[in-house]
Amino acid sequence: MENWKTVYQSRLVTADEAVTHIPNNSRVLIGHAANQPPALVEAMCRNYRQYENVELVHWVTLFGSEYCAPEMQGHLRFNGLFISGSNRKAVAQNLADFTPTYFGQCPRYFRDGTLPIDAVLISVTPPDEHGFCSLGVSVGGTLPATQVAKVVIAQVNRNLPRTYGDSHIHVSKIDYLVEADTPLPTMESGPVGEVEAAIGRNCASLIEDGSTLQLGIGSIPDAVLKSLTDKKDLGIHSEMIADGVIDLYEKGIINGAKKTIHKGKIVVAFLMGSQRLYDFVHNNPDVEVLPVDHVNDPWVIGQNRKMVSINSCLQVDFNGQVNSESMGIQQFSGVGGQLDYIRGSFLSPGGKAILAMPSTAKKGTLSRIVPVFEAGTTVTTPRTDTHYIVTEYGIANLRGKSLRERAKLLIGIAHPKFHEELWAAYKERYGEDENFLSHS
Repeated sequence: MENWKTVYQSRLVTADEAVTHIPNNSRVLIGHAANQPPALVEAMCRNYRQYENVELVHWVTLFGSEYCAPEMQGHLRFNGLFISGSNRKAVAQNLADFTPTYFGQCPRYFRDGTLPIDAVLISVTPPDEHGFCSLGVSVGGTLPATQVAKVVIAQVNRNLPRTYGDSHIHVSKIDYLVEADTPLPTMESGPVGEVEAAIGRNCASLIEDGSTLQLGIGSIPDAVLKSLTDKKDLGIHSEMIADGVIDLYEKGIINGAKKTIHKGKIVVAFLMGSQRLYDFVHNNPDVEVLPVDHVNDPWVIGQNRKMVSINSCLQVDFNGQVNSESMGIQQFSGVGGQLDYIRGSFLSPGGKAILAMPSTAKKGTLSRIVPVFEAGTTVTTPRTDTHYIVTEYGIANLRGKSLRERAKLLIGIAHPKFHEELWAAYKERYGEDENFLSHS
């Protein structure tokens, strides 16, 4: 094999030259979340007039979405597999598209031609002594896309952490390399208020010693983690992790000792968070970043005993249907891995699936627990899969409950100021008062 250093030097180009190799009438995948290569994306947008009918696909972005600007039409068009703040408006205005899919399904779609990928734009670390670069913070669907794409273009960024797991690509597999040390986008933890703290305590009460956890990022996962300081031998098998995991790891509470698979390891598909999180995972053999079709596979998830999934949601109706991604017909985020982890937790001996939310929205003016959804609202988790719903007012276990029992349990954890109207809706539907005896 040709010396990798020679290969590396021969494939070094400028960002503007690299993006000329994106073919017209093609689908291009951009690295997920903090793996997005800003030098390449900026060059592509700067030279947008050279393209015809190029579709850009990615999940979460922590950057801007300049490719959604009106003048990009006919040249570049975004097709989101998950919607973020910078492109939400463009999707609503039909300047961009959304394709619903589970995150864990995407690698299969790339391979079997359902969503063929022509080119990828990724970020990588500088190569090690063997010529291997690390994708760092995002293996998920990013690595599988590089394995099927016709053209692989990489920004080599010394600010990217090098991670363990299945996170490496050899320089010989990269067609064009652009050296640019841009800062990684960071997401600092928000404040945990009284509502979030109460939700965190309620969720923590369901978590036993020796459990393996899946949780995301945001004030509710942070609140849950802050409430776990009295637990022992917790593990992590999660689509992603937040900074609070570091605190519990350093205290020895998260050690993976009771995990059934990947024992002792923190397993994730991607990472986004603070610089502290990026520093924590850098060259840390206790953290394994793996492809999402493994990490989010319900059968794999369910192999961990006492698997507990904790996800946020937007609304729950009386039937126990859960909306985690839309405001009526307007797409707000995406499917992600929520249902995969709910189903994986069901397969796990002693597993629990928790969906958590504040009881109200819009500064307390709307109840998140509703009799029925607005027309067009997405059902992310079907009522047959829903297990625990948690608000600051308590816990509703919907598994095995009738529709009447579900409605009563959910009203019980709704904000008190909405109880009267929720009971009125209950009586209209079922003709019974709040004193109806249930077996819950």
